Amino acid sequence: MTSAPASGAPSAPPEQRRSVAVNLGDRSYTVHIGPGVRRLLPGIVEQTGARRVVVVSARPEEWVPDPGVPYRLIEARDGETDKNLASVDELCRAFARFGLTRQDAVVSCGGGTTTDTVGLAAALFHRGVPVIHLPTSLLAQVDASIGGKTAVNLPEGKNLVGTYWQPKAVLCDTDYLATLPERELINGYGELARAAFIGTGDIRHLPLYEQIAASVAMKAAVVMADERDSGPRHLLNYGHTLGHALEIATDFALKHGEAVAIGTIFAARLAAALGRIDDTRVAQHLEVVSGYGLPTALPPGPSPADLIALMRLDKKATTGLAFVLDGPRGPELVQDVPEPTVLHTLQSMPRR
Repeated sequence: MTSAPASGAPSAPPEQRRSVAVNLGDRSYTVHIGPGVRRLLPGIVEQTGARRVVVVSARPEEWVPDPGVPYRLIEARDGETDKNLASVDELCRAFARFGLTRQDAVVSCGGGTTTDTVGLAAALFHRGVPVIHLPTSLLAQVDASIGGKTAVNLPEGKNLVGTYWQPKAVLCDTDYLATLPERELINGYGELARAAFIGTGDIRHLPLYEQIAASVAMKAAVVMADERDSGPRHLLNYGHTLGHALEIATDFALKHGEAVAIGTIFAARLAAALGRIDDTRVAQHLEVVSGYGLPTALPPGPSPADLIALMRLDKKATTGLAFVLDGPRGPELVQDVPEPTVLHTLQSMPRR
């Protein structure tokens, strides 16, 4: 589906709106969730004091609300292939040509790769200009646009160049989700599935807007405890170590949420191989992931050795292979996991 969200009244009652505060001192902001929240944009722009705005959108112009001040629209492209330093350079040069100052603002409108790339450009231009995110995919609404991590990819790995730059607000308008194809919705479920094992519990029974709010609240709590990823924030990478490797190994034919779902199953099986959890807990992982309609088996192609080589590039790996794994005290970062155990677990994973 590609039609624009309705521009009239919200598509659902206001009681289906939620807000989550991310309290980080002078970097605090609110994540607004629900139908029609994109219409809050002019008021938020006004709060920043911006005189003009650059809107970077991977969606048609009619999908973006008027920010209430003069603005320039820059077309972007969602997708990992354009999430690179060349795109950041293009954006910063466009900001300069428009005459953007540190007193102005940038708005992103698109999926997670757009919020990541635009966020990094905003963080770098003039050493930082305010940014507001309008995530339009489920994946971006439940995870990518929250927490201030901005990054782009290198040929050697995912998200290897980036910084922390908190937005001024995030507007998770659930009206946008009606425009998504089914596979893109399922892609977003990958982050919801992994959230079940790091704080939200199994939330499949809740309406989608409540699932989004629960995931955002969980991530906000982690970010508030560890904004710059020196400790507890590692938990958010549950399922991501193998997930990122699978994305690269398949040249991004496997979407992020799909790869994280497979990585979540792998993390459970690896934790069991290390004696950290039992078979019942592994089965719970399989039930949640498969219950969202997500893949649970490795794709054809990349060998276990290829995947291990890519996982060694993970940012958490300082001396050896590192994974966030479930255990008797809950999920935690485990360093120096023995490579033979990782290899055997990969070899025992089913293949599609």
